[in-house]
Amino acid sequence: MSSPTSSHAYGVGMIAIIIGMSVSIVFYTSFYIPESLAKPSVSEHILNPDGDFIIEIVPGAVIDGNENYVPNQAKVLLGVSNKVIWKNLDDTPHTVTPDHRASDSYSGDFGSIGVIKSGESFEFLFTEVQEIPYHCEPHPWMTGNISIELSRF
Repeated sequence: MSSPTSSHAYGVGMIAIIIGMSVSIVFYTSFYIPESLAKPSVSEHILNPDGDFIIEIVPGAVIDGNENYVPNQAKVLLGVSNKVIWKNLDDTPHTVTPDHRASDSYSGDFGSIGVIKSGESFEFLFTEVQEIPYHCEPHPWMTGNISIELSRF
């Protein structure tokens, strides 16, 4: 009868490492990641509002003194019009940038990523009551305010 050689011990050690790593990966992907990425529970009527609320960046908005975000004092209602779409109808690229950091616990940080080119749009689904003043980063005279409120029904 021969005694185990070092290659057998090496093989057993490798199997133990592989099993340990597999258990760690399963735990990480099954429990840790989903929990860390979990979004809060939000009512279905808020996630799928009755309609979209459109804010237009109007032609000539880049000129100081002209209308820019129309309407620039917007009031939307949760479950009714809380999916807001900013459409750029101007020839110039613009942004929708909050004056101060603003976020929604379901949708994340508010604000367009980069510029909204002519003919393009930016949309955001609000799920919480809040008020956010915003502006266009390259054209700071372009300002707006959006108020998200509870619907009365």
